[in-house]
Amino acid sequence: MGWLWAIIVGLVLGLIAKAILPGKQQIPLWLTVVFGILGSVLGNAVATWIGVNETKGIDWIRHLLQLAGAVLVVGVGDMLWASIRGNRQRA
Repeated sequence: MGWLWAIIVGLVLGLIAKAILPGKQQIPLWLTVVFGILGSVLGNAVATWIGVNETKGIDWIRHLLQLAGAVLVVGVGDMLWASIRGNRQRA
């Protein structure tokens, strides 16, 4: 059940991150999910590092850090995807 939950959270965070970022992103949906999962893991690591990973009630700070991580990973990943894809089309 953990992997299914990670995929669902990755999809949601990836799509929200794509909506937040300006312009049109070139990455496919499967890569959006992967980047969303990676951003979620990054956000959880930062939340643990600053000591807000477990609080009473809803962990709003952790969720915002997960979203920020997803925005960062989707933004960087989109630039990398576009540069790799652009190089392949030229060859």
